[in-house]
Amino acid sequence: MKIVVDYDLCESNAVCMDVCPECFRVEEDDSLTVLMESPPENLRSKVEESIRLCPRQAIALEE
Repeated sequence: MKIVVDYDLCESNAVCMDVCPECFRVEEDDSLTVLMESPPENLRSKVEESIRLCPRQAIALEE
C-alpha cells in the first residue's frame, strides 16, 4: 500500500497526524509531511481512519 496526498486539497488540519502520527506530520510552516509513504500492514487501519476523517479528502491509498 502507498499513501498519496493531493497537496492542492490538503489544508494541513492535522487530523491525519492525530490518528496516525507514525505516517503523518504537520510541520511548523503548516505543510504536511508523509513520514512513511509505504507503511507496514499493521498500520493499515490507522491510515484508513486518517483517510476517512480527512476534512478535505486529500489522502488516498494505492494498493
